[in-house]
Amino acid sequence: MAIEIGTPQGTEQLHEFLLFHDTVYEQKGARWTAFLPLQLPILEGQSPFTRGRTIRPFWARENGTVIARVLAVVDERYRTHWNDPTLGHLVMFEALPGTRVAVRQMMDAACEWLAGHHSDAARAGFGMLEFPFVIDAYEPLSPPFVRQNPDYYHSLLKDGGFESEQGWVDYKAKVTPELRARWQSALEGAHRAGYRMVPLSDLPVGKRAALYTETWNECFAAHWGLAPFDVGEVETLFQTIEPSGALDLSLLAYHEDEPAGVLLIVPDLSMTAATRPGREILPEEQVNLLGIGVRKHARGRGVNMAMAGWAYEKLVERGQTWVSYTLVLDDNWPSRRTGEKLGCEVCGNYMVYRRTFRHSR
Repeated sequence: MAIEIGTPQGTEQLHEFLLFHDTVYEQKGARWTAFLPLQLPILEGQSPFTRGRTIRPFWARENGTVIARVLAVVDERYRTHWNDPTLGHLVMFEALPGTRVAVRQMMDAACEWLAGHHSDAARAGFGMLEFPFVIDAYEPLSPPFVRQNPDYYHSLLKDGGFESEQGWVDYKAKVTPELRARWQSALEGAHRAGYRMVPLSDLPVGKRAALYTETWNECFAAHWGLAPFDVGEVETLFQTIEPSGALDLSLLAYHEDEPAGVLLIVPDLSMTAATRPGREILPEEQVNLLGIGVRKHARGRGVNMAMAGWAYEKLVERGQTWVSYTLVLDDNWPSRRTGEKLGCEVCGNYMVYRRTFRHSR
């Protein structure tokens, strides 16, 4: 039977679109599962993440069975922020093995739709809530929300007309007394310089999302590939991660009455991962997600080390024996050096892809 390229319609088909993720990963020893409470409102256009964005899901089916999927996104907030009015995004890509022809046809359809929305290129692997594709660490359970894609995805994407665009690295560290002393020293130094760490849970509920959003957007204004958050998105994220204790671990660093930096921590969630019989979650897989930024005027003063050190100490108190610095751009050497100073080492490599429409045929 011929491959059918189409767009899922209605709640039932959108559920099927999202749960296809679990079909792809069901053979992995340890895996994250689809998170419908966050994802389904996006597809239904009822989430703050769709503000300023036009989306359309595509899937490839054979004999009525889904074999590949992708979500095309026209992100006007990204385009305005970067003055790049012709870039589209492709997120939520998943596919079964042996689907080269179907993936190419599906990507052609998605890119044709993007071209109809004034795009001349598409980025896959970064945008909205998307993380890049892992290129080596396929077996370990990744930090929360970070991709676990199979190794064959890279061939499917390259056959689908994509090129490598931007590399990333992942960092983690095993907790030792020496590293804890280093983290505590960094925090003490920041305190002497007048900085204080304020957990998000200590900020007024009605103001913390706005404070976080403003600080994060300033810190990451020049970060490759990122579009600014809006307050509604941040409120949604906070509601999603608050049950994990994330707001007790995430913070704003203050100097006097002004925020100087921002830290997002989602603690170890490996206890919620799905595992196959006999597969145990290893200590080095029981790690956090981390995002860290410092405002320009406070950079080079150890604020990043202090924020991470403060959070790592809290994670250790919760029982983590490994900590993650999470993904960093290949060429972001200031952040990579911070990760190294914190005692972290590279544990995985990731890639973002790009398809330029005039070159892909």
